[in-house]
Amino acid sequence: MPSLKDLKNRIASVKSTRKITKAMQMVAAAKLRRAQDAAEQARPYAERFNAVLGALSASVGSSATAPKLLAGTGADDVHLLIVMTAERGLCGGFNSSIVKKARVAIETLKSQGKTVKILTVGKKGREQLKRDHGALFIGHVDLGDVKRLGYADAQKIARDVLIRFDGGEFDVATIFYSAFVNVVSQVPQSQQIIPAAFDAPETEEAASGPLYDYEPDEERILADLLPRGVATQIFSALLENAASEQGARMSAMDNATRNAGEMIDKLTIEYNRSRQAVITNELIEIISGAEAL
Repeated sequence: MPSLKDLKNRIASVKSTRKITKAMQMVAAAKLRRAQDAAEQARPYAERFNAVLGALSASVGSSATAPKLLAGTGADDVHLLIVMTAERGLCGGFNSSIVKKARVAIETLKSQGKTVKILTVGKKGREQLKRDHGALFIGHVDLGDVKRLGYADAQKIARDVLIRFDGGEFDVATIFYSAFVNVVSQVPQSQQIIPAAFDAPETEEAASGPLYDYEPDEERILADLLPRGVATQIFSALLENAASEQGARMSAMDNATRNAGEMIDKLTIEYNRSRQAVITNELIEIISGAEAL
């Protein structure tokens, strides 16, 4: 049975931990608001941009003059997986859920005889994948010094990916990130960005849509827009990840704060019982000594 001093020290330690988790929760809540606003404001632009690219791609089809980013290399042998996670931990299962989805994709591709290469964005994903798949790493992007994500950060990543694609290092590129739903729900996603893949229109009206004449022709427009589309998709994924990270951290720190409070209550009860037992024993000794006299 621990002594009164040990219990008192432990209660003080848990109270200090609760102060830290509470402070981290409040910081995450403040950052979440900004990150959530940025992610939600970027969604309409990304969706409309993809819709325009989808319409252009549908008009071009699989013609011989289609840009390489749309038509692909003609092979499906080498896959580049861009795994986006956080630079820091203490955010619940946010990082592990993305890595888990990436692991499943890696094993599936390997079982199909494909070659897999991994580009990590964020330290936590790299740390978790390094043990089993370190030999597959071809690069890493560290965003630890970035105070606020900007489009330039996505352009930097996109430029590296496009250079590797033009150099023939891979055939298909897929990004892994977490889409923000709300504070308690973040959904891991995988999205193919090279060759460009667009969802089919949901209705016949959307499928037919208005007809446009483009100047210059669709192929030249796509050749200019598709690299920007890669950067836009990466930027959107980074924003979704940032909001998901703060939401997961806020939820995790809230749970930790409540757990610390419950532990303090239990330790306080145990301390009071032990203290009462000590007082009772001292009273018994005093009474026994007085009766002996």
